[in-house]
Formats: sequence, structure tokens, C-alpha cells
Amino acid sequence: MISRIDLRGDALPEGGALRDLLPRAEFDVEAALEKVRPICEDVHHRGTAALIEYARKFDGVELTQVRVPAQALTAALEQLDPAVRAALEESIRRARIVHRNQRRAEHTTQVVPGGTVTEKWVPVERVGLYAPGGRSVYPSSVVMNVVPAQEAGVESIALASPPQKEFEGLPHPTILAACALLGVDEVYAAGGAQAVAMFAYGTDECAPANMVTGPGNIWVAAAKRYFTGKIGIDTEAGPTEIAVLADSTADPAHVAADLISQAEHDPMAAAVLVTDSAELADAVEKELEPQVAATKHVEDRIKPALAGKQSAIVLVDDLEAGLKVVDAYGAEHLEIQTADAAGWAARVRNAGAIFVGPWAPVSLGDYCAGSNHVLPTGGCACHSSGLSVQSFLRGIHIVDYTRDALAEVTHHVVTLAEAEDLPAHGAALKARFGWKVPTP
Repeated sequence: MISRIDLRGDALPEGGALRDLLPRAEFDVEAALEKVRPICEDVHHRGTAALIEYARKFDGVELTQVRVPAQALTAALEQLDPAVRAALEESIRRARIVHRNQRRAEHTTQVVPGGTVTEKWVPVERVGLYAPGGRSVYPSSVVMNVVPAQEAGVESIALASPPQKEFEGLPHPTILAACALLGVDEVYAAGGAQAVAMFAYGTDECAPANMVTGPGNIWVAAAKRYFTGKIGIDTEAGPTEIAVLADSTADPAHVAADLISQAEHDPMAAAVLVTDSAELADAVEKELEPQVAATKHVEDRIKPALAGKQSAIVLVDDLEAGLKVVDAYGAEHLEIQTADAAGWAARVRNAGAIFVGPWAPVSLGDYCAGSNHVLPTGGCACHSSGLSVQSFLRGIHIVDYTRDALAEVTHHVVTLAEAEDLPAHGAALKARFGWKVPTP
């Protein structure tokens, strides 16, 4: 059901050579880019008419407008299962606690007497958020996108989610109910690359956004790449991943259940166990069979995900080697199920989010830990972070110098300008002092 990679016995290679030994899903955004280009440009030129046509072509629905009526949001919340509403409200509450503490304060540094640099944080003016709606419905992604944007102070928030045939062309009602709970009333029935294009270019129904965030399929990722430079993006999200670093103290039933929990997302989802215990590896494989048989989405998602080249049990000599492997892998979600799990977690450098010990499974982070589940995939955790309040803030430096403070440093500025053969840069200061360099 899942393959093995044995890295025991020899010294582990460094850098890219080690990464090349590890399982990873194939996710060719560049190839998809050529397919989304005409879709994006069609939305640019035809706006809502193009969105309606793509809803008919890709989603099998007939729309007369793309924006979701306000009464549909109200009705979705009124009809929401009370237990689901309570769970969403708790998810929102916990996410607000965490994200509110991420706010940054303005700070002024006195560089010299009379010379200060202030860094102020300004929220993006308008964002377009994306909530997937393909194989599964993700109201949790609504929470994870909206809460940090709101806590950052974004004034204008719009959300798009694919239209659903079984709901008369509206996004899934649980998505709409989550929007209503969060106070987001600008919602669009649009999916895929065309939704990203709607936010990037704007239409007669939707004003253009400064930034687009949220997970999606390869077409969403490709559209984000297409618009990079025109709009801000969070990340080009690829297939979801879990890596588990475990030793002989781990419960194989827990590890197997957690691998399956990510595999049920998508046949391209990655489930990786890194362990120094061959006995644990055997026990986890034994656990997978009955647990997979007892759940849903077995043939179309879980089995192909576990059997795919992106999933494996990786055997290592010891946990030091295991730490090296998980850092090279840079998982979206990394669980540490070892003795002294907190100690090992503290040493991890590359992960989207780290889940410590047996009582902090990835599923907790997906919904109610308070952390954000929009995280870097495909090894991007070595250079990128998950979605947060900071994602929606821009740092602006405000430089304020007096005449004396400028005079004191002018000779250095002129020297550096001339060293770079940019004499007009120095002249901009000389002009302020009668074309003479002040004596320091």
C-alpha cells in the first residue's frame, strides 16, 4: 500500500541530493500556465460573460450573475446544522486569538540625533480570497483566509468559491454560511483560474484586488503564477503533505490514522513517515490496511495517494538523520511523535507547521488549533511561511532627518554615490548646502 525508502547505513547526502531521494508529487505549474493563460485573458476582455461561460463549461451550471445574492448568505446561515455552526464559531474564536497576537506595532528608531526611521504597517486595501470546492468543501479555508485578513485590518474582502450544480449554481451552502458568520458579504460563484483572473483584472461585478490568497488546484496555482507582479499572492499551493518523524515510542495506530487523514484529500496527496524504527514501520503498515478499509474515499483518493510516488516510509539510522531528512523535505505539515517531541520540534528548521507529540495531530490544526492551515507545499517551507496577519501587511519606512542630521552624513552619501558613478545622487544633497559638502 505504501513504499519504503531505506536510507540507513550510508552518510546522508547534502542539500538537493538528499531532496532528490525523497518522495514528492509531480506538480507541473509551468505546463498548466499555458492552459490558464487564454482563460485569464478571456476574463480580462469579457468579464462576467466569460465567468458565466466557464461556469457552464467546467461546473455544469447556468448562471445569470456571478455575485452571490445577500439573501443566499443569510439563508445558508439560517439552515446551517447547529453543530456545524458551533464548530465553525469555535474555530473562528481560536483563530482570532492566535492571529490577533500577530499584529505588528509601529516602531520608531533614532538612528542619530535628529534622524529617525519609523516602520509603520499598512494593510493591503483589498484582497480576493479563494475557498476550494472540488472534491471536498472547505469552510475551514474560509476561516483561515478571512480571519488573518480581518485582523490585519484589510478594509475590502471578497471571496470566491466554485459554483455547485447541486446547489443551483451557488457555492456550497456551508461555505456561504461561514462567510456569513465572518461578516463577509461579497462572495462570488467562481472557481479555478477564472476566479483568480476576476480578482486580478476586475469585472463589472467585482472590483480588482491587490492580493489573492487561498489554496486551490493546479489551475489556481498556475493563475497565481501568471499574475505574480500584477497582484500579490500567498503561495502556489500544491498537493497537501504530511510528514511524521517518529521513533519506537510512537503509537502505530496514531501514525497510520494521521497518514490516512492527509491521503483522503486527493490522490496526489503526500503521506511520509520518517523513522529509525523498523518495528514501527512494520506496525504502521499493518495498521494502514484495516484503517483504510474502514473509511471513505478509499479507491479514488486514499489508496492512490498512499501508493503514489509522493508517499513512502523512510527508514533512517537515528533521529539525527531523521531530522536531516524532514528538514530537506520541508513538509507542509510535520508531526513529531518521539520521546522528547518538544525538544526535536524545537530543532526543526523547515516546515509549514509543526505538531508536537501524540495529542496534536494535523487534523487539529486543520480546524481548531488556532493556527493557520494555509501553508507552503512542495518543499517551499524552506523559504516561505504560512498565511498570517503579516501576509496582509506592508511595512513602510518613514525617514525623517533634520538639517544638522543630514549635514553630518552628507560626505558619506556623496562618497558612496560617486563610488557607484551616480554623481546626481550626491548632487541632490550638495544642492541643499550651497553645493558644498558640509564638514563633519
